[in-house]
Amino acid sequence: MGKRVLVVDDAAFMRMMIKDILTKNGYEIAGEAENGQKAVELYQQLKPDVVTMDITMPEMDGIAAVKAIKKIDPDAKIIMCSAMGQQLMVMEAIQAGAKDFIVKPFQQERVLQALQKVLGQ
Repeated sequence: MGKRVLVVDDAAFMRMMIKDILTKNGYEIAGEAENGQKAVELYQQLKPDVVTMDITMPEMDGIAAVKAIKKIDPDAKIIMCSAMGQQLMVMEAIQAGAKDFIVKPFQQERVLQALQKVLGQ
């Protein structure tokens, strides 16, 4: 069975793009959220193997969501997704506990590489 991924991004189009890459490569989509608040709730319910987390979102941003998820599960595996030029936020996310980051627009090889690295495959 494929690893289960929680996809978090406020843009439906971005969620669709990453879900497409993941499902084509044998990953299972555990769920999807459009903001950090929902991501934290779904993480608790679904216990996914890994989370792809956008940084800039309404209600609760990705960095706050990473901190909240890490409180619930210190072993959570989270990969940040950021647009170009968000290096400072990416550093902050990694300090908060994110394991890796991928830059938008998503490139399939990089997405898969990050997942394999984080999942230790």
